[in-house]
Amino acid sequence: MGSGEAGFREVFASGEFRVLWLAQAQSRIGDQLARVALALLVFDRTSSAAMTALVYALTFLPPLLTAPLLAGLADRYSRRSVMVAVDLLRAVLIGLMAVPQMPLAALMVLVTLATCPQPLFSAARNATLPQVLPDGRFAVGMSVITATDGLAQIAGFTVGGLLVAATGNPHLVLAANAATFALSAALLRWGIGPHRPEPDGEDGDRARPGGFALAGVRHVLHDRTLLGLASLMWIFGCFVVPEALAVPYAAEIGAGDEAVGFLMAGDVIGMTVGAVAIAKTGALWRRRLLVPLAAATGLPLMATALTPNVPVTVALWAAAGCLGTYMVIAQIAFTQLVPDRMRARAIAFASAGLQTAQGLGVMFGGLLAEAVPPSTAIAVSAAVGSVGALVVGIGHRLGQVDPDSRGREPAEPEPARS
Repeated sequence: MGSGEAGFREVFASGEFRVLWLAQAQSRIGDQLARVALALLVFDRTSSAAMTALVYALTFLPPLLTAPLLAGLADRYSRRSVMVAVDLLRAVLIGLMAVPQMPLAALMVLVTLATCPQPLFSAARNATLPQVLPDGRFAVGMSVITATDGLAQIAGFTVGGLLVAATGNPHLVLAANAATFALSAALLRWGIGPHRPEPDGEDGDRARPGGFALAGVRHVLHDRTLLGLASLMWIFGCFVVPEALAVPYAAEIGAGDEAVGFLMAGDVIGMTVGAVAIAKTGALWRRRLLVPLAAATGLPLMATALTPNVPVTVALWAAAGCLGTYMVIAQIAFTQLVPDRMRARAIAFASAGLQTAQGLGVMFGGLLAEAVPPSTAIAVSAAVGSVGALVVGIGHRLGQVDPDSRGREPAEPEPARS
């Protein structure tokens, strides 16, 4: 089931995919605008790398507790309804964040609340994709989504830095982000079908309190291959530290606020290029490249310890982003191995673990940056990630993962993703 079996034209021929793609793209741009605005707002108020990283981490951490419990909603009810409800909730919460003079403590609470349902949305969306794009189109569609996410993040990061620098008003940027979620909800409500999950035959899980919600967690933990793929995705938390430390790093090398957006966009540029390449890569090569790409992702980031200028740093972070497209390969393989009736719950667990790992990674990087220069903190985090990827990849034999060789349920001809 290689990506060579389908092309971009076949993927975009699906009207529902076009709606999912557009809704995700514009709300992702708003997300990155808000992240830049938050980072600059907090650093301006506190002048603390640790506090800046902490607030940034709050955009990742909360789902560790909420995702395993909430994800069952996307395996019980219409996945469209779940996505619309989450988008509307986030529009309201982020709209409150845009209120001027919002106390820092209240801002942190709102960031936390807005982050909690994120894995639920991702689980519902990614569980829907295999139904919208069955067969070989799924791998291409996942690559398109990732590449578009990258382009949207590039636009959001660069424009966000320039907007805040030009207007001096991060609250306006946060308001724009709230509007993107409202628009996304409207697009999804009237642009796709309900896409209800397949019936769940696990009556035992339904009978036990919390059994249905936590079945996805058990499914992943009891499957060595799925756990290995999830762990490899979670290690990506070590590689997002540059984004969280972009503001103090820019200060370290003597760059201004206008450079922050370009620095934060560096790895995303590379990931966008890499995702397009993955879409053109067959299943056999995806399996072979998974572990080597993961282990190599941290290598360019280690060179940040030399404190190069902005253009060189952007190039290094872009190289790391390109290598970091191992995430797309891992996500495709993970979802192909999970049955539809369990898909949203398993995806939400993996997604929550990823967000939590990213949050812990940036918190660790921020605390480390209080003791050593931000450039050194980035390099150390990257080294930890590369070593961890090698250990997980070799220990779980992930280079040999072949979703097509494992039995799938007869009612599921389509693949899936996290």
